[in-house]
Amino acid sequence: MGKTLIVYYSRKGENYWNGSIKNLTRGNTEIVAEMIAEMTGADLFQVETVKTYDADYYTCIEEAKAELREGARPELKSYMDSLDGYDTIFVGYPNWWGTMPMAMFTFLEHYDLSGKRILPFCTNEGSGMGSSERDLKKICPGAAVEKGLSIHGAEAAGSRAQVEAWVKKTM
Repeated sequence: MGKTLIVYYSRKGENYWNGSIKNLTRGNTEIVAEMIAEMTGADLFQVETVKTYDADYYTCIEEAKAELREGARPELKSYMDSLDGYDTIFVGYPNWWGTMPMAMFTFLEHYDLSGKRILPFCTNEGSGMGSSERDLKKICPGAAVEKGLSIHGAEAAGSRAQVEAWVKKTM
């Protein structure tokens, strides 16, 4: 049996939080990713872009919208050498404009994920998984993309029971 990996993108700093803007020292998706790592013993890899998004939340979401419209693939700071030893990959991200941040597309398209089991999880302020599960199936041909977990971002830190129930069900 192969190992398990958690790959995620998360934004700290200004975030939309229950109808207002809040400055987060850790991103919501990072909090959930670390919970899953504690529960499973999986390896963690954080996707980071070379070009940082604007610190201002509203400017950042406009940048993200432009990337989505352009089908951009932002340059990443690093990649893992290989995903060959992993059978199961948790893929975590915030919902940006109805799907994953384009950086996640960049990362995932870099690898052949055939035969891998993909377990998506998403933080959001009410938009759920959006089209991200469908998008994952398109960009990960040959992988088994399973039903994802949607976590309300403002409740990420208090979502342990929900995350644990999902992890137990999927593992």
